Amino acid sequence: MRTYNIAVMPGDGIGTEVISAGCELLTAVAKAHGFGFKFEHFDWGSDYYRKHGVMMPEGGVDRLRPFDAIYFGAVGDPKIPDAVTLWGLRLAICQGLDQYANVRPTRLLPGLKGPLRPELGAGIDWVIVRENSEGEYAGVGGRAHAGLPLEVGMDVAVFTRGGVERICKFACDLARSRPRKKLTIVTKSNAQRHGMVFWDETCKRVIADYPDLEIDWMLVDAMTTRMVLKPGTIDTVLATNLHADVLSDLASAVAGSLGIGATANLDPSGAGPSMFEPIHGSAFDITGKGIANPIGSFWTAAMMLDHLGEPKAAAAVMQAIETVTRSGKVMPPDLGGSSGTKDVTKAVLDALQGALTPA
Repeated sequence: MRTYNIAVMPGDGIGTEVISAGCELLTAVAKAHGFGFKFEHFDWGSDYYRKHGVMMPEGGVDRLRPFDAIYFGAVGDPKIPDAVTLWGLRLAICQGLDQYANVRPTRLLPGLKGPLRPELGAGIDWVIVRENSEGEYAGVGGRAHAGLPLEVGMDVAVFTRGGVERICKFACDLARSRPRKKLTIVTKSNAQRHGMVFWDETCKRVIADYPDLEIDWMLVDAMTTRMVLKPGTIDTVLATNLHADVLSDLASAVAGSLGIGATANLDPSGAGPSMFEPIHGSAFDITGKGIANPIGSFWTAAMMLDHLGEPKAAAAVMQAIETVTRSGKVMPPDLGGSSGTKDVTKAVLDALQGALTPA
């Protein structure tokens, strides 16, 4: 029996609650499909920082390399600067393991209404591809003259030919695998005349090898309008680190809630493990109340299953999620219901057991 070694990192806030539910789901689907999981838990995060002064120990990234995948909860603590928590853990892992492709699917799940009119919401079926290693979050910059009138802080957006080429190829291949074969490339080259013009030029060279794709271009500000007013015209989206970060949160909002959002931080080469995380963040305002929405962690689990080469198990998880949302009987507060994390988890597990066919 194949056993997958998974590094489990709940992180901060509600991460512990939703990742625990996700591991329960993964165990159930693996048992039914004839494979297994070996989970190793890591306590890295803000509580670790309070004890040790760092978000993870020295050599932490190397400790993660042997795993088949990483299942990550959330990072962020209201009492610790976000620049410390994010750069000390999530970004350190993504950059250290060269997880350069961030993939965020968005779909209006059955039974969910979202804020858009029904005829518009029905058109939401997107995948946003985010460049995940450089761009605006490259970490290049600094501060000088602290406390003086001429104090300066600077972050430099870094775009390399290799970095843009590989993410554009990834997005093109993903778009080619989807029925519509449609790709929208997001830019801001009208105002950012160096890095984003370079982004455009490099993408144009790459897409020349994909004549079968329907490709259009959008300025990022216009893209937000299109996502709300013409969602059915969008399929696969490619954007920079910052632009996709913003657009993907908007995508989850128009699909019902940040609580259902899932993402994969991929190293497409397979040289190291990829990391899978729900996008809702640590949500300290509801931590410990038992009402966190676990659906995002379940959808994330399905993405991890698919990445590991278990598409039937992934499909079973998504079918179970959709059974629960379609029913509308057991829904968490962020989706208009009153059910807690455990109740939603049980409902999805029950739906999973009802739908699973052993391999």
